[in-house]
Amino acid sequence: LIVFRSQQAYSRWWEGGTLLQQLRGEWFNAFSSCMAFCNNSEAKKHQVEVFEHKLVRLVSMLYGAALSQVSETSGTCFEFVEFSDFDKGSLDFMAQSHDRCEIVLQWIQRLIYEANDAQVIKVAPPILSRVYNQLGNGIVILNNARKINDFPIPFPLA
Repeated sequence: LIVFRSQQAYSRWWEGGTLLQQLRGEWFNAFSSCMAFCNNSEAKKHQVEVFEHKLVRLVSMLYGAALSQVSETSGTCFEFVEFSDFDKGSLDFMAQSHDRCEIVLQWIQRLIYEANDAQVIKVAPPILSRVYNQLGNGIVILNNARKINDFPIPFPLA
């Protein structure tokens, strides 16, 4: 029984670590693609800078929210890139929501849509759809990691 418990615990630990690395990879690929797609026109330089700074802050917030959802330690503080230019009401809404990651993900998707519409990022729609796909894959991976935390090993086996 001790060997079984040890194997199960190690397996769950390894799966959780693997899922978090996959999550980080998906979101990093989406983030870095958006940075690569930025318009290099002098006329759009300020808009591109605003987009990049906001995207960095939102991805930081997204990953921090994800880590807080799978963390087993209460009161853990994760560092974020500063949010001085964010609306306080929006941040309060996000903080009170059931799933902060879903809120931040929607903000990121909206930011990318608006940047594409304003030609702040220049990319063909099929290529941009990969960014949305990677963001969505990250949420699916996060939900799989959350299962490890939310559903403990059944009592008779624990």
